Amino acid sequence: MVQTKKYANTSARMLQKDIEISSVTLDNKPNLVSECGIAAAQLLKDGCERILIVWDLYPAWREKKESPCRKEDRVAILESLAQAGVTSSQVYLVCIEEELEAWLLADGRAISSVLSKPTHPVKIKDTKNPERVRNPKKTLNKMFQENIGRPYVDRQHAKMIVEKLEDLNKLNRCPTFARFAEKLTEK
Repeated sequence: MVQTKKYANTSARMLQKDIEISSVTLDNKPNLVSECGIAAAQLLKDGCERILIVWDLYPAWREKKESPCRKEDRVAILESLAQAGVTSSQVYLVCIEEELEAWLLADGRAISSVLSKPTHPVKIKDTKNPERVRNPKKTLNKMFQENIGRPYVDRQHAKMIVEKLEDLNKLNRCPTFARFAEKLTEK
C-alpha cells in the first residue's frame, strides 16, 4: 500500500482483520506522484497482492493559486507507474478531495473520546459531509485548541481518533473512504 498517512493502516485492519500491510509513506504529494511507481514496483516484487495509492487532492501547504486537479494527479501517477513498469490491475488509486482528516471528521464520537477527560467531557457532533469541509486539518486544529488548548498534531492525534472508532459506519458515508474500503477488501 502506498499512502500519505500511516493511520489509514488502522482503518484497513478494522476492515479486514487478517490483512498484512506493507506501507510506504512518500512524505508529500510531489514525492508521492513522482515516486509511487518505484514504490509500487517494489511492493509487487515483494509479493503484495493489492496496492492502494491514497493521496490528498489538496496538499498541506495550500499556497498554490490554482486549485489542484484530480485528473492531472491521476495522469501523473499513472505515468509514474508506467515508467516503473507497473501495469497491474491490482493497483488502485484513491484520491481524497481535501485531506485524509476529512474521514476523521465523520465520527464525532471518536473525536469526543480523544478530547474528553473524566472531569471535562467533550461532545463533538458528526460532520455530515466531511469531504466537503475545506481544510479538515484546520477544522480539527480548531476543535483541539478550543477543547484542550493544544493544536491537533496529525502524527499523534489522527491515530488516537482512529483507535477510538467504535465501527466504520460513519466513515462509510465518505465516498472516498467507501472506495478505499471497496478496493482494499475486494477479493
